Amino acid sequence: MKYLVTGATGKLGSKIVEELLKSIDASELAVSVRNPEKAASLKERGVDVRHGDFDQPDTLDEAFKGVERLLIISADGDNDTRIRQHTNAVEAAKRAGVSFIAYTSLADATDSENLMAPPHVVTEEAIVESGIPHAFLRNNWYLENELSSIQAVIDGAPWITAARDGKVGWALQQDYAEAAANVLLKEQQDHVIYELSGPLHTQQDLVDALSEVLGREVMMQELSLEAYEETMRGAGLPEEVVAILVGIQRSIRQGTLEIHESDFESVLGRPVTPLQEGIRQLLGR
Repeated sequence: MKYLVTGATGKLGSKIVEELLKSIDASELAVSVRNPEKAASLKERGVDVRHGDFDQPDTLDEAFKGVERLLIISADGDNDTRIRQHTNAVEAAKRAGVSFIAYTSLADATDSENLMAPPHVVTEEAIVESGIPHAFLRNNWYLENELSSIQAVIDGAPWITAARDGKVGWALQQDYAEAAANVLLKEQQDHVIYELSGPLHTQQDLVDALSEVLGREVMMQELSLEAYEETMRGAGLPEEVVAILVGIQRSIRQGTLEIHESDFESVLGRPVTPLQEGIRQLLGR
């Protein structure tokens, strides 16, 4: 059996690779990366490192050759870029005769109004239309996404939010990585959707957990979306970053990450890491 993980040198991808190597021999695992030199340490361990660039389909033909089970990790970038890159990857998988695709999607993707949803909707459709057996890993929100805000609090700032009472299923990337590895290794799956959401929490819940970890009260400053936008702009952030941050806050307050039915624990085979413990791990405390 030959497994392949795309984006294997990224933050999530590298964790998934480590999880897979706990269960399979390095000779069974290939990785597709844009810059193979960044995966030199994996090559030294016996992993098959291949050059694969989502913007260069011919490289994907070579990267996916002989692969039976493929994990496509969603790329970064604007929606149009991601749609193009993901479509290239799916088409290359079909040309290569890949027998199974797992894809890291977004919570409740097909019905979501989250600003991040469009590329995932298109990618899921492309995978379905390819006719290749597949599983969608509909990830909620990485706790790591909040690291910059947590660092600001450590430096003395309040927790600034416009998300109101919107709930989020935060979980560590490590939990998502273990789930992805388990799904890729599990055979006889076709058109399976896994909603992977941690326990639901509000911004106040996150602030309370952070207060416990830091051993001091963290103040939360609730703003309107307009005031939040001006605050982010006033902090000197680029306009495109401000737009994304405001969009995320709007998406959370609209409840797009409030997923009540989750497959996370059954896929992990254990409970999701609790919010407070997750923060402790991120901060090394």
